[in-house]
Amino acid sequence: MNTRTWQSALIQLLVLIPAAASCYLPAKNQMKYSPLKTILICAAAIIPYILAASWLYVAFWFDTNYMLMLFLPLFFFLYRATLNIDLSKALAIYVGVCTVQSFPAQFAYAFDAHLNPTSGAANLSVEAAMFQLGFACLMPILFAYPSRHQFTWAIDQLDFPKVWYSTVMLSGIFLVLNISFIPHSYSTLWAGRLSYLFPLMELCALALLIVIYILFYRAATIILEHAKLKERAQLLEMQSHQYYALQNYMKLTTRLRHDFRHSVYLLASLAEKGDLDSIRTHLNAYEIRLVENTPATYCANAALNALFGYYHEMAVSAGINTDWNISLPEPLTVSELDMAALFGNLMENAIAACISVPKEKRYFSLTSEIRHGNSLYIVSTNSFDGSVRKAKDGYHSTKHSGTGTGLVSISAIAEKYGGSTHASNNEQEFFVDVVLKL
Repeated sequence: MNTRTWQSALIQLLVLIPAAASCYLPAKNQMKYSPLKTILICAAAIIPYILAASWLYVAFWFDTNYMLMLFLPLFFFLYRATLNIDLSKALAIYVGVCTVQSFPAQFAYAFDAHLNPTSGAANLSVEAAMFQLGFACLMPILFAYPSRHQFTWAIDQLDFPKVWYSTVMLSGIFLVLNISFIPHSYSTLWAGRLSYLFPLMELCALALLIVIYILFYRAATIILEHAKLKERAQLLEMQSHQYYALQNYMKLTTRLRHDFRHSVYLLASLAEKGDLDSIRTHLNAYEIRLVENTPATYCANAALNALFGYYHEMAVSAGINTDWNISLPEPLTVSELDMAALFGNLMENAIAACISVPKEKRYFSLTSEIRHGNSLYIVSTNSFDGSVRKAKDGYHSTKHSGTGTGLVSISAIAEKYGGSTHASNNEQEFFVDVVLKL
């Protein structure tokens, strides 16, 4: 066995370790297992592969690049299985890391071409392999801060699969170009000025890719700001609806108070006649008219009260029997927008699910109460048609491919406040239990 050849292959394949670290940095809040358990799982897969692939390279001259490309899809399935994020996000991270890590290999080929101009990429020298590994290890260090902050924030907050798939395509273009530009024979790098232009072009391509990722982050912040503004606009619209309901109620009660003197005369006349049945009938009619138009009060917070009123009216219009008991902390100790998003997603999902069954079977129970002085427990139960799409990472939307955005948003808000979410179902009912720390 050629020791230097084996060492070169082994060092080349060791780039999988910094690549794996780069994959988990932006997904640190979405990991299924503890960091130690995740490291052990990855080590159990990567180390045997590195040893086996190095041996195959020496024994049968299998190109390490081809062996890497062959096994990258398998490593992706392992990576996906250790996370709690949907396919689009996992694919965006994975392809992005593979693309960034392809640049150290390109620079290593340029370096090796100067050391061994008669060789080629399939016979990378030990020195060039060390250069590649050092550069590959430098990448997660350079990207550590943006990965753990900006990119993590985008992964946790941006739930738009189409946006993530677009980044997969952009990263994929750079990855395909780098693969196609692998110099199988270094003699091609010595044609004209390519020996200097090749690393310069790769450096420009890497800079362009970084600029694209920065622009993507800026676009993500704009998209999320727009979503928040839309949520605020919806809340204001609901509050406006509640305001008009209160205004109409005030006008009605003004008229009722004005007309009450006529009722007094009528009641006095009926009392003189001793007609108690007519008095009861008149008072019941007056009470019904007064109660029917009284806007319901669910909580002290005006915005959330408007939200509950809006969805309750929607549920009643859809013929859904409701049983709501809402108790929230006063004053509100969590973000108003977060609470609106949580309850809004719960109520919207439940109402949409109820509509899938016949009217006589539609019901929606919603309870929230404060327990132990510092925890808010929310229990939602609704009827539905029993149709679900469930995978290891939870319930998937029945309206589109991918994880349901509503449940993901509810879980993210619960975790933000140190709580948890549990969703379950039987053939006729869907249950969501949420706990938040106040």
